[in-house]
Amino acid sequence: MTSAGLLGRLRGGLIVSVQAEAESLLNTPETIALLARVAVRNGAAGVRIEGVERIAAVRRAVDVPIVGIIKRVHPGFAPYITSTREEVAAVRGAGADIVAFDATTRARAGGAGVASLVEDIHRSGVLAMADCAELADGRNAVAAGADIVATTLAGYTEGTQGRDLPALDLLAELVAIHSFAVCEGGIHRPVDAEAAFASGAAAVVVGTAITNVDALVRRFATVAARARSDASAR
Repeated sequence: MTSAGLLGRLRGGLIVSVQAEAESLLNTPETIALLARVAVRNGAAGVRIEGVERIAAVRRAVDVPIVGIIKRVHPGFAPYITSTREEVAAVRGAGADIVAFDATTRARAGGAGVASLVEDIHRSGVLAMADCAELADGRNAVAAGADIVATTLAGYTEGTQGRDLPALDLLAELVAIHSFAVCEGGIHRPVDAEAAFASGAAAVVVGTAITNVDALVRRFATVAARARSDASAR
């Protein structure tokens, strides 16, 4: 499929980030693939998947575009989302249609820059999604030829910690410099997604609010535990 065709399938749509916490009972390739199928059956235009085995399992299970990533901590370096050329190759080899990567200006393990990562992604025949934290990241990604820019890392870097999410102001800035800007991060309610589309988002990514069952259960369980504690103190 051409890049225009792939982006056309995603434009105006919901991309569900189907990921589980490392120690979660859900964190198996088979379960992630099942959750991806559920997301697609209920209207997801695409899915965002972490890890080679899980990407491969989801590729066998759905026919929508897959945004693939690898999350790996590299001691001494802050970027951890598909931050090396080897990780780019692994994500592509697993069957992803789009490789998302850390597009911040921070140094990466192995020394690869944004331009070299985008070049590797394009050479492998897939699209490059730049996960940004600030406008400068987006500008660098646009200059490098990234096919998608996203607000993914807003609030997760040293210079952006504590900012309001979803990052609609950053989204608006990215919309002004790229034809396919995605809002990702902090979209917890349908009204948040509506606000993102109203701000010009080509697509939105929602993860925790839909697929992180562990986090969702803990939120409600905390409320229940607090209520029991208050009742026993009376």
